[in-house]
Amino acid sequence: MRNYSLSRFLKSLYFRTTGYSYTNLGRLFLRLFVGIMLMQFGVRQIARFYDMRYVFPSVLGMDSETSLIVMICIEMISSLFIMCGFLTRLMILPPFLAMVIAEYHLLHDYVAEAPYLLDWQQQGYLPVMFLGIYFFLMLVGPGKISVDYFLSLHIIHSENKSEAELEEV
Repeated sequence: MRNYSLSRFLKSLYFRTTGYSYTNLGRLFLRLFVGIMLMQFGVRQIARFYDMRYVFPSVLGMDSETSLIVMICIEMISSLFIMCGFLTRLMILPPFLAMVIAEYHLLHDYVAEAPYLLDWQQQGYLPVMFLGIYFFLMLVGPGKISVDYFLSLHIIHSENKSEAELEEV
């Protein structure tokens, strides 16, 4: 009798850990994680604005201070929108492009060292990590625990359509 209950417990544990999928909760976690991670860079740059405004790289023809202000806006505003899941795929684009530019500058500044000699502790991998997370979120979307999903439900119900149409999108 004891083996039967242990067997049933192990089967139940197995199905709970492998059979169930928590994709919407996982997307929420990933959105919150990447939002907080990017936002903390913005907060640090705000705190050290007067020190960084002349040494921040100038990008896309903007001077150093303007580039820093644009980057802070991207980090703070996009992070809030991504964490809430509002206009998620649209709000991923500014930080995605910022990370592409950051990666270019990080690799471009390694004149003495070849970029392929970077190890995991150097900053060159940080923009790539963000790019991977943003690309994943672009593919899978914000999930059902998001403002985007609830707005979509509202729009569908206001047009007297079924929720099945939302699953096709």
